[in-house]
Amino acid sequence: MSDVNAFFKFYNNFVEERQENKMLQTVILKNNYQDSINLMLLTNRINEMESVSMSQIMMGTNANKAILENTGLLTDEASQASPNDLMVVVDSGSSRIMENVLSEVDKFLNDLSSTKSETKTRSSESWTEALDHLPDANMALFSIPGEYGAVEMETALKSGLHVFSFTDNIPIEDEVKLKKLAHEKGLLMMGPDCGTGIISSLPIAFTNVITPGNIGVVGASGTGIQEVTTLIDRLGNGVVHAIGTGGRDLSDKVGAITVKDAIIALENHEPTDVICVISKPPAKEVRDEVVQLLQSITKPVVAIFLGEKPTAHEGKVYLAHTLEETAKIAVDLAKSVKIKPTYFEPVKQPSKKLADDKVIKGLYSGGTLAAEAGMLLSEALGLEGLVKQEGFILKSQGYDVIDLGDDRYTQGKPHPMIDPEVRIKKIKEYSADKSTGVILLDIVLGYGAHEDMVAALLPSIQAAQLQAKNENRDIYFVATVVGTDKDPQGYENTIQRLLDNDVLVAESNAKAVQTALSLKGIELTEVSKETIVYNGEKIAVPKASPKVMELLNSKPRIINVGLSSFNQSILDFDGKSEQFNWKPRASGNQKMIKILNALDDYEDQINEENHKVIDKIRNAQPFLRNVVPAKSVIPELNERTKTLLHAGPPINWEEMTGPMQGSVIGAAIFEGWAKNEKEVEALIEADEIRFIPCHQVHAVGPMGGITSGNMPVFVVENQLDGSVGYCTMNEGIGKVLRFGAYSDEVITRLNWMKNVLGPTLSKALQQNENGINLSVLIARSITMGDEFHQRNFAASLNFLREIAPSIVLLPIDENDKHEVMKFLADTDQFFLNIMMAAGKSIVDTARKEAKGTVVTTLSRNGVNFGVRIAETGDQWFTAPVNVPKGLYFTGFSEEDGNPDMGDSSITETIGVGGMAMVAAPGVTRFVGAGGFQDALDISNEMAKICISHNPAWTIPTWDFQGTCLGIDVRKVVETGITPVINTGIAHKEAGTGQVGAGTVRAPIECFEQALEAYAKSLGIKID
Repeated sequence: MSDVNAFFKFYNNFVEERQENKMLQTVILKNNYQDSINLMLLTNRINEMESVSMSQIMMGTNANKAILENTGLLTDEASQASPNDLMVVVDSGSSRIMENVLSEVDKFLNDLSSTKSETKTRSSESWTEALDHLPDANMALFSIPGEYGAVEMETALKSGLHVFSFTDNIPIEDEVKLKKLAHEKGLLMMGPDCGTGIISSLPIAFTNVITPGNIGVVGASGTGIQEVTTLIDRLGNGVVHAIGTGGRDLSDKVGAITVKDAIIALENHEPTDVICVISKPPAKEVRDEVVQLLQSITKPVVAIFLGEKPTAHEGKVYLAHTLEETAKIAVDLAKSVKIKPTYFEPVKQPSKKLADDKVIKGLYSGGTLAAEAGMLLSEALGLEGLVKQEGFILKSQGYDVIDLGDDRYTQGKPHPMIDPEVRIKKIKEYSADKSTGVILLDIVLGYGAHEDMVAALLPSIQAAQLQAKNENRDIYFVATVVGTDKDPQGYENTIQRLLDNDVLVAESNAKAVQTALSLKGIELTEVSKETIVYNGEKIAVPKASPKVMELLNSKPRIINVGLSSFNQSILDFDGKSEQFNWKPRASGNQKMIKILNALDDYEDQINEENHKVIDKIRNAQPFLRNVVPAKSVIPELNERTKTLLHAGPPINWEEMTGPMQGSVIGAAIFEGWAKNEKEVEALIEADEIRFIPCHQVHAVGPMGGITSGNMPVFVVENQLDGSVGYCTMNEGIGKVLRFGAYSDEVITRLNWMKNVLGPTLSKALQQNENGINLSVLIARSITMGDEFHQRNFAASLNFLREIAPSIVLLPIDENDKHEVMKFLADTDQFFLNIMMAAGKSIVDTARKEAKGTVVTTLSRNGVNFGVRIAETGDQWFTAPVNVPKGLYFTGFSEEDGNPDMGDSSITETIGVGGMAMVAAPGVTRFVGAGGFQDALDISNEMAKICISHNPAWTIPTWDFQGTCLGIDVRKVVETGITPVINTGIAHKEAGTGQVGAGTVRAPIECFEQALEAYAKSLGIKID
């Protein structure tokens, strides 16, 4: 241990040098009690002031004076301060610094409210929470990355929710699986890649504000729906439903599952008088099946299958060629007006024509609009027809039409209706090509779309126009605006701004293509259509799903999974929504996601197992029975082999960090095995001391956790089944064994605790046949501001209140009584160790014959964090432990802090400590400069990884909710939220002791290992 001696020599020299050169100034603020955490924050602020070399602001307790002495800041004035006095000690070369310091102190103490005062909108972090918040939800709206979409949508469908999937990039195999599942459950699977929808006149996702009416739309197309519905609106009619299905629904692999279910639903929906079907180019056999269904229903139908150029209407199905024609036929049907042979209208011919070698380019944010443009151009110019490659819809003889919403452009990037970046680049690229004469654009308005796409695109359009002018060539921009006057961006205003910048604007996409072709001197025409008899067979129309009919006959109640902006249209039109702030399950860890998905099939079994465990915790009856030498109740300490217990999972001497090794040395000296550290090291090298985890023998130990045979321990019995828990007694603060100190004063105190404190408490407890009911004491103390890890002030006083009358009556030396009573009164954290023993007795009951995913141990040894769960008994799952984050005493920083250690996280295991931060808001000062809101947020976060609440220990500042109950390893892995642990911070070198206090997060890897082990116990194997 020569390195320890060297450290102390260096440290003492450092202190002496500092004292010689100090200019210490002290002010004592009499009878001014302040919370220690606030004062640590205040000290940090003062230390940042110019001219301040070092400062410390503390209450005048003996322990705090010892800290001042250790850092060379104890002055004569400070040494005279009472525990209720506030000591302000500053080392500075400026004689007037105290004036500025006191001004800052006054400002700080007058403003201790939370820095986070803004209110927060409620949202959910899990499916369970979302469904709890909106129990009557009937739809889930998805806008999450496609790689995670299928699994989440399956969860929604299994929860009885219709799915609206704006999410794209879903494999076709998954789409088929999801749509078959939805059909089996009587639900609608709208999407994937469903860009828009209207349900009961409620606009959803990328959607326009459309007047309600009697037309129902089914669309295997997003912008196709938007084009048709906005045209219907501008023609003076309205739409009641627009059910998007995703563009692949009419493919041969999917087979129009959603289209058919939607048609059947609209057939049975009384307010719908006309059905309008819109589809991107379909598979021939699927298209024929859809037409057969349409011919079999009773309501009039207009349908467009893009890519087809119908020459006649067939039976009761009116077949349109363009989206504009579709809208006009639908309106006439809705008004019971006779259908016209043609709805074609020529556009005004331009005064100037482009040269023959000039070509037309189309840059579309909407796939259906791009397909329609490609179709019309190909028909008019005799091109090769539509393609689907690398985002191109048309690529022939220099004529290009691109769907910028294709997966190629949206993987990992926003949709072009939101982000103009890709289109701006393409405008620059194509406008620089001297063969380009016309660039076609769509400007899509409505909810979800860019708030001002015109402003975003105009600079690139103007630059292209200027470049062409400078090069003495013509280039035209022709736009169609998809929208209505009720859309947030404003339809008329959008058109006017385009016209003001020499952009030609057409009233429909079809007319925009007509305009572009007219610039080349080509005029589009449409044939007149008659109605011919349908000679195919009709079918018996299946019954509509009650769940789908309920959706269409009421306002949707939506769980919005992803983009929060999609809530706006729902709320604006009196729908209900719950924001689900989704993130990938298990932080995107694919192996863990597969395990969680597999465990979903065992939900009922796991819940039953878990509730058996948490019922034992909830019904626990811990009683403090006695204080006895550890060896009298722990057989392993009474054997011939010298044995020490330590905190955390198993560890050997060589792995132990400085403070734990220091505790070992102190314990060995205390037991009389050695006189100094060298002799202790010799015993260890001779393998004469063995180490056992406290948890292995029904014990727990704070910080280093070192427990030896002659140390007195609390004995707590859980009367529910007789399980016991043991823990050493709290030594107070300063230089103490648990932080690795082993000086003479430490050993002296341990001997006093063995000879006086322990026996006195034992005798006092024996006067009460049942001991002290700790659950009642805990319940009382939590209402007084304790969380039982960093804050035990009320509980320690309540314990003193319980035990003092018995101590007073003991026939022992009066001086011993006085010392014991004073020690209990002065030791604010005395109850922590009692709480730890109670926690151990509770979890050891819960662990008996237990199964399930409830965490039954959280512990750390300075190297590893250890977790145990109900299913796997004594098996440890470990990962490297973190260094606490928090506030450090003056002269120390995080570089000095030892990685976290101790069994005191047994408090968090049973739902208090960091889990119950809201009970003691001041403790959040260890996290940062926060207040009550931070405490509330932390406890709310911890509740998300727990199964229930403990009604025995209710928290007034949490609306009298009980403390968290039952950390579920599944929830930890799924959410990525790990337990917060309140902790003291030990110096990494043995003997220095405590240097701060703060919080630490348990590493997620422990819980992942535990989850995998649980899955294996069920026979689940994941590669």
